[in-house]
Amino acid sequence: MAKPLVETDVIERVLGAARGFGDFAEVFVEDRVTSSASLDQGRIEELSNGRDRGAGIRVVVGETTGFAHTADLSETGLMAAATAAATIAQRGGGGARRVALGTRADHARLAEVLPSDVDKAAKVAWLRAANDVARSEGAQITQVQVGLGDSSRRFLVANSDGVFASDHQVRTRFMVSCVAQGDTGMQTGYKPFATTRGYEALTDDVVADAARQAARQALTKLRARPAPSGDLPVVLAGGSGGILFHEACGHGLEADAILKRASVYAGRVGEQVASPLVTLVDDGTVQGEWGYLAIDDEGYAGTRNVLIENGVLTDYMWDLLRARREGRASSGNGRRQSYQHLPMVRMTNTYLMPGADDADEIIAQTPYGVYVAQLGGGQVNTATGDFVFGMTEAYLIENGEITAPLRDCNLIGNGPETLARVDAVAADFSMTPGTCGKNGQSVPVGTGQATMRLSSVTIGGTAA
Repeated sequence: MAKPLVETDVIERVLGAARGFGDFAEVFVEDRVTSSASLDQGRIEELSNGRDRGAGIRVVVGETTGFAHTADLSETGLMAAATAAATIAQRGGGGARRVALGTRADHARLAEVLPSDVDKAAKVAWLRAANDVARSEGAQITQVQVGLGDSSRRFLVANSDGVFASDHQVRTRFMVSCVAQGDTGMQTGYKPFATTRGYEALTDDVVADAARQAARQALTKLRARPAPSGDLPVVLAGGSGGILFHEACGHGLEADAILKRASVYAGRVGEQVASPLVTLVDDGTVQGEWGYLAIDDEGYAGTRNVLIENGVLTDYMWDLLRARREGRASSGNGRRQSYQHLPMVRMTNTYLMPGADDADEIIAQTPYGVYVAQLGGGQVNTATGDFVFGMTEAYLIENGEITAPLRDCNLIGNGPETLARVDAVAADFSMTPGTCGKNGQSVPVGTGQATMRLSSVTIGGTAA
């Protein structure tokens, strides 16, 4: 077993001192090792390694939270951070209280091949192989960028409620971006691969497949024509549209937005908020997916939380402090970017459950509409549910068949209205990795869904 980041008796003394100033205290210790490599136009642009280790200490007094972080993991350094956090939070009092910690709950890493076991030569070989495969797809591929990154993150969290747990999270990510040049100008293609496992997951086949898909997407878009405008049926390919529901309704189901009454879903538990075909889940227990976690960053087990069931709103996502205020348990959604950040309620793997329809039949039963193979970034107003998303790969549906590729355009709508317009859901479920930003913090998440049809969504196209 690896040496503990901080000895148990030190954690107990620091927690005891911090708890003496407030109602709740927490120590979060992290040691993160990262590496990245990139290739652009056949040249290796980056081969880097980094390490970041330190602790964040939180003290809560009433409704006030004090937080301080330090890179000094000695008892003196931790005590200084605890005092600083308490100074921010306290309203009086002081002194120390004993906090007794039980046996630490350790969680075994999923990775078999650690990043430290893979040399730089092997990483460079994967970058070059992806470049060669992408360019072999056609002479019109004029630019290829390949990136590879990994992280090995050990952390420990303990609090004055007696939580004492640690985990070792390993993540591996690979991505290929291509540019194709043709008579219609430049078009791009992008394919990521990401997992909460080690390098055993990154095979030669995975590398080649990502390169081919990115190149073919760019080449296909060279034939793209202007997208239609107006309200049309939209079919979202399996795995492609999960980001829509992550943004359009997921953030509105996080407890911070709910308690601030800054969400269209506040106070609506038990109400029909979506089509009966919609069951929305946030699930940190899906091993291997990008948002997987054995424990969250407050030490609570990752869980499977059903948020909407058969169209009925059943629950929200909760971090520790907001759950405590409501007299309930955390749902395992307390996450932070690093030890330098306070935890907040965040999604993990958010997805719509698959249905019973056939994906090909859904398309065949759509006389005219848009088929979205890949969504891009977007913006959402959680208070109203209004959203705008880019479509980076989309096609026209004509007479029940996928026909011409479309130029990049926008999907415009409202979260609750869109959920109500789901009228078909297939069984071909898949997930997509992503990065979620909120209040200046970024964390890895997964999104997913099966092929599904929205009866009507506004397309912001350019065709007359």
